[in-house]
Amino acid sequence: MTVAPPVGSTSTPAAALPLSGLLALSTAAFTAVMTELLPAGLLPRMASDLGVSEGRAGFLVTGYALASFLAAVPLTAALRGLPRRRVLIGALVGFACCNAVTALSSAYALTFAARLAAGVMGGLMWAMLVGYAARMVPAERRGRAIAIVLAGITLALSLGVPAGTALAEVLGWRAVFALSAVVAVLLVVWVRRRVPDFPGEASGARVPLHRVAALPGIATVLSVTLLLLLGHQVMYTYAAPFAEHVGFGHTGLVLLVFGVATVVGIWITGVLVDTYLRRTLLTALATIACAFLILGLYAGSPAVLLVSVALWGAAFGGAPTLIQTALVDASGPANADVATSLQATVYNAGIAAGSFTGGLVLEGAGAGALPWTSLPLIAAALAVVAVGRRRAFPVRRPTGRGRATTDEFLRDQQSENMVGVPQPQVRPETRTDRTS
Repeated sequence: MTVAPPVGSTSTPAAALPLSGLLALSTAAFTAVMTELLPAGLLPRMASDLGVSEGRAGFLVTGYALASFLAAVPLTAALRGLPRRRVLIGALVGFACCNAVTALSSAYALTFAARLAAGVMGGLMWAMLVGYAARMVPAERRGRAIAIVLAGITLALSLGVPAGTALAEVLGWRAVFALSAVVAVLLVVWVRRRVPDFPGEASGARVPLHRVAALPGIATVLSVTLLLLLGHQVMYTYAAPFAEHVGFGHTGLVLLVFGVATVVGIWITGVLVDTYLRRTLLTALATIACAFLILGLYAGSPAVLLVSVALWGAAFGGAPTLIQTALVDASGPANADVATSLQATVYNAGIAAGSFTGGLVLEGAGAGALPWTSLPLIAAALAVVAVGRRRAFPVRRPTGRGRATTDEFLRDQQSENMVGVPQPQVRPETRTDRTS
């Protein structure tokens, strides 16, 4: 499929970023995270109003995550032929409806159904946002565009969810969900006016999902995603018991330091990603590994604990941007929606498996063993990036000259008894490196 630039864009590196459109996508990411995580801070009030235990109320978060995990890949594949902006607006309208139902519902079953539907919308949106941003800018600005979009996640985690929880203290939890529905409706107008439309993929030009997964570098990037999320989630999920274990009773301060540091990290990454993606990712993973090592050895000192958490947060804040930029480089923008749907599935699997593993370690060996469980997983991710210098994380990012295209890889597969499969047409800027 040919990737056409949006109206008004140019193909030169000096072209200005379409900031308004990218901020709209970033706000969409913010809205999705808020929709997913708000119930976690509102469980006692929601449980009381819906007449269920807090454990059952917690399933409102679990149901969303499960639906997102299951829907991302098949729904993205089913909707690949539709115009991209229409699909994005449909997901936002779905969020608005689901949050409105949640705000009005007094029945747990109806609320749970609304959360499942919201999870489906979330799975679809996460598969779209990064690829959408990549198609809005020249290849040389791709990393910065992705960083702007993913900043919405960081802001939701560090500021949005705490602010929403505080607002619920004043207005009630239903008002917070109603406000989220209104924001989604306003966002539809913003997207319609400022986000360029792109055509869907013609049926004859679509690369099958399994062949996107087989593109050079894709499996390597996905393995780094899984290892990073496993290692991170083991520690992050159980930050409170770890802080108590080392004698620091201010868990809120630990999480605040982490959240603020992630904002700093994503800003630094936005500056460096387009020029130094590989080096920045290696540095980020090495920093996380060092932070976990220090936490394992010296976390009994409050100053060391907070500095280590700040380093961890700054490094982790930029890591998703780096990994997703590498994924789009490997897949090409034309296949980015499918590739990022695979990554969304791996991402959610990493979160679930990391939380589960951390719980087993906490129950078995105690909180002191958590950093030592996370450290080898991060070290493994670092090693994979270090050896993936040819295709997944090349020393020089693909920019279009002297690069093998996705077409060429698919023709290689066709020569291996895959005759008869239509080949997509990809512009030179989507090429992946087969020689470096």
